[in-house]
Amino acid sequence: MNGWFLRGVLARMRTPAPVKEARRRGTSLAGPASGATAEAVRAGAPVNGHDVLEQVARLPVSTWRYHWDPPHVRHIGPMAQDWWAAFEVGENDRTICCTDANGVALVAIQALHRQLEELRSEVAALRAQVAHQQPQESEHAGPRAG
Repeated sequence: MNGWFLRGVLARMRTPAPVKEARRRGTSLAGPASGATAEAVRAGAPVNGHDVLEQVARLPVSTWRYHWDPPHVRHIGPMAQDWWAAFEVGENDRTICCTDANGVALVAIQALHRQLEELRSEVAALRAQVAHQQPQESEHAGPRAG
């Protein structure tokens, strides 16, 4: 029998009932895994991506496992208390909802993209400036002493 299959069977056998029930319903313990449609939400507000990116950069991230996980299982992410302190989204400081984690990641990626585009524009302008100055400098240099 395949060792990976056996590990999977053992991991499922040790999964607590609330986790199994949440998986069966297609939700996480922190809430629905998705479902944020325009019809389903209210009180939407824009987010400052650069502020979110700063918070993400300061957020402590570690590897860990739940006490019910087998020893070979590892997860990576922030602690819920640190998440709450940084973003104050979700229900409480004990859980991180997948929808919120996805939203924070997307906003941070968008902010990084805007920064990258600004830097690309700045580099292109500087290159053009240097290219414009180089021919003028060589014209004014005159003959070299040799």
